[in-house]
Amino acid sequence: MFERIETALDRLNAFTAANLPLLARFVFAAVLARYFWASAMTKLDGVFTPALGAYAQIFPRQLEAAGYNTSEFGAFHWLVIMAGTYAEFILPALLIIGLLTRPAAFAMAGFIVVQSLTDIVGHHADPATIGLWFDRASDALILDQRVFWMLGLITLIGLGAGPLSVDQLIKKRLSKQS
Repeated sequence: MFERIETALDRLNAFTAANLPLLARFVFAAVLARYFWASAMTKLDGVFTPALGAYAQIFPRQLEAAGYNTSEFGAFHWLVIMAGTYAEFILPALLIIGLLTRPAAFAMAGFIVVQSLTDIVGHHADPATIGLWFDRASDALILDQRVFWMLGLITLIGLGAGPLSVDQLIKKRLSKQS
């Protein structure tokens, strides 16, 4: 009897390890992709023209100090805004289709860390919005919510894209050529 239970658990473990990345990508697509794409859209006035809102979101203190005059900002600021904005478009798309999944998930995790630090330091998020782990409340927008975002990304970093991904198709094609 214990052998049957152990066999069933082994099969469950194998199934979970094989399909958890697909589930992580699905959840990312269902919950976060449109959030990041909508955020990116607020940062552009043109293909290569950052909106005032981009400066306000990414460099809030500096924009206020400059009297909301974006001409006070240089090429570095433009580059940071454009890289961050296009990352919000490209990285979710890569994760959804499962292409370059590990590096895309790693970059997305880094993006979320920077986003969180900007919210806390740059926008002076209040303690209720920041949250506190190991308290009774589970609804803080930064620490509570974003740690779940990171869990899915860490899954993809560790396990890759899983089945039904472009990464898997490339891997199969390369293994046939060898």
